[in-house]
Amino acid sequence: MKKKPISKKKVTKKVIEAPKELPPNDHRALGQSLDLFSFHEIAPGAPFWHNKGMIIFRELERYARKVNDANGYQEISTPILVKKDVFEKSGHWDFYRDNMFWFTNPRDKKETLVVKPMNCPESTYIYNSTIRSYNDLPLRLAEIGRLNRNELSGTLGGLFRVRQITMDDAHIFVRPDQVEEEVATIIQIIDRFYSSFGFKPRYVLATRPKKALGAKKVWDTAEHALEQALKKQNTAYTVDKGEGAFYGPKIEVHLEDSQGRDWQMGTAQLDLVMLPKQFDLSYIDENGKKQMPWVIHRAVFGSFERFIGILLEHFSGALPFWLAPVQARILTINDKVLDYAKEVEQELKKNGVRVEVDGRNESLGKKIREGEIQKIPYLLIIGEKEKSAHMVNVRERGKGDIGAKRVQDFLLDLPLPPAVNH
Repeated sequence: MKKKPISKKKVTKKVIEAPKELPPNDHRALGQSLDLFSFHEIAPGAPFWHNKGMIIFRELERYARKVNDANGYQEISTPILVKKDVFEKSGHWDFYRDNMFWFTNPRDKKETLVVKPMNCPESTYIYNSTIRSYNDLPLRLAEIGRLNRNELSGTLGGLFRVRQITMDDAHIFVRPDQVEEEVATIIQIIDRFYSSFGFKPRYVLATRPKKALGAKKVWDTAEHALEQALKKQNTAYTVDKGEGAFYGPKIEVHLEDSQGRDWQMGTAQLDLVMLPKQFDLSYIDENGKKQMPWVIHRAVFGSFERFIGILLEHFSGALPFWLAPVQARILTINDKVLDYAKEVEQELKKNGVRVEVDGRNESLGKKIREGEIQKIPYLLIIGEKEKSAHMVNVRERGKGDIGAKRVQDFLLDLPLPPAVNH
């Protein structure tokens, strides 16, 4: 899926020209202080995810998969390494080659291999693996794919602009008459997803450019379907005339981050000709005739890396409970209560809470300060009084001491992850 490049005027200087000393709210500084990820010279533009960062990553993946499952998507996985023929066929080889990593096979000098920079061409091979009927459509193929793009070294900036990128892609094969309803559902999914983090996305309808493939009448039909989908969801939007892709109009999802920067995140991109024609996509209609489907390239939040960077800065590292790498830390007052602390730890783990015990011989004040610096949602203090009563004293992030609770009551009061609706 071809992404709209970030405006250098609006974003690049603010993001890429990083100050020598990062402000504490910068996601790169938070990544270091919270032990989430790091960058190293051996892999420019590719984050090294530490265990705590991987927990965030996995939780987002799990959420994305739940959303897909609830909305009729089928998950697929396609190869990372493919022959250049695929991208010659799609047209990317001529226009996007400098942004690709490619090489000659050392065992076969006639074979050129490409590390895939996007998922879309390969999804067509799964579509074409069998004859499709009109009853099979819409066919929603989702892929959480790791991509590699040869971004210029001077444009790399933390998680916001990387060479190794993970996308929540989907390619939806539809009949033209299904576009409006399908895109309306996509908008609904996107709205629910962003609202679960307290974000309000901004929608932009990008229309037919001067150099476009396909008849104007077909474009008019496609643009009307996208516009009607937006109106059906009572979604405010602006029109960006002439900024659609050469192969179809699109709806862009924009987000303003905590520093006022505008990012394009998700998208619903209609593909009228590129994949359908280049890869000879077809389905058999109700009259037994072969027809060409349209394809919707869909991403809800786009890049995992960028979204995590935005989340970290938006919440100043204090992520929602369900995303927090460590959700609770048990603080012992002395060694006499360590056995009870371990019992509480096991009970919480049994109930799916990510918990650890700080049983060091340090002052309680120091342990509390360190827990707060690490943005841990709940600090559970255990002394001899709590041990005798089979309770824990709870400190909640942002609220302080909220009193003693039984472990089961503490579990019942924990916030739930965002709901996934059909």
